[in-house]
Amino acid sequence: MTWLLDGPWLSVFMLSVLVLAVFHRPLLWAGKVLVRSLVGLGFLALWAHSGVLAGLSLGVNLFNALTLGLLGVPGFGLLMLLKWIST
Repeated sequence: MTWLLDGPWLSVFMLSVLVLAVFHRPLLWAGKVLVRSLVGLGFLALWAHSGVLAGLSLGVNLFNALTLGLLGVPGFGLLMLLKWIST
């Protein structure tokens, strides 16, 4: 147990606790956006196959996934509107 108190381990531990304490909320927010973006990416992958039949296809990319992750269903409407305007 003395090896834990010797050397830089205690400093690394204290610094990591400090970083987690300071950035707790931003890290939770970033984790939530990451999970929602991954769900949005999965939705885009499913939509890429079924939307082609209706002529409503969207690209499966990081920008679209982040838009869906941040905005949700209104983000999907925004992406469809942008696709409609650009064609």
